[in-house]
Amino acid sequence: MRPILMKGHERPLTFLRYNRDGDLLFSCAKDHTPTVWYADNGDRLGTYRGHNGAVWTCDVSRDSARLITGSADQTAKLWDVSTGKELFSFRFDAPARSVEFAIGDALAVVTTDNFMDHVPTVQVKRIAEDIDDQTEESALVITGIKGRINRAVWGPLNRTIITAGEDATVRIWDSETGQLLKESDKESGHQKTISSLSKSLDWSHFITGSLDKSAKLWDTRTLTLIKTYVTERPVNAVDISPTHDTVCSSSQSCLYLYMFFS
Repeated sequence: MRPILMKGHERPLTFLRYNRDGDLLFSCAKDHTPTVWYADNGDRLGTYRGHNGAVWTCDVSRDSARLITGSADQTAKLWDVSTGKELFSFRFDAPARSVEFAIGDALAVVTTDNFMDHVPTVQVKRIAEDIDDQTEESALVITGIKGRINRAVWGPLNRTIITAGEDATVRIWDSETGQLLKESDKESGHQKTISSLSKSLDWSHFITGSLDKSAKLWDTRTLTLIKTYVTERPVNAVDISPTHDTVCSSSQSCLYLYMFFS
């Protein structure tokens, strides 16, 4: 497959996300402005303006109606995908590093950095169907992880939360109690910071990208390592297409699409 080159961001990319149908690709960058593209040809559809810092992460609802973003400006924002309108802003005491909607889009998990005197956290937010009913209250807060948490995603049926980050360890938590359930093996796991994590459409497996120049495929339920893919450069971002056997990777201000699975 010949790579598709997409240009538009003015600073390095930080995160990529397909919508469920696989026809839209959302990108985040240090230029403060999330962007949406046609996934098949790379045409830019629009941007989302409102953040005052680097945008580290995003996720899109299952119906592609809402976008959630997390930023260095210490907020996570909800957006209307089609209009680009900002709907709500969650405020934190530290940069918001990772965000993801749960199945049903009624919950979102957000991670915040260790910043000043604040420890890194994993927080679960309730997402109101009517935006007028939206609040900033957290349903769950997980602490105790050392180092920045770069990614947090929901496990199958919203029963678990999977985290990964600066300490190179993948962890699985109970999403109701916050109890730690599993940790990745230190020898077979990543040896440097995990920069990105993305799930397959059926949630049976997920992939992690690391500064150790590798990407690793894991079983979601058992945290068993399935395969390691060695790369030539540190992996900054990864995502698995929901409709094709492709993965997105990022370097500097360009996006590349590659065949991933054989």
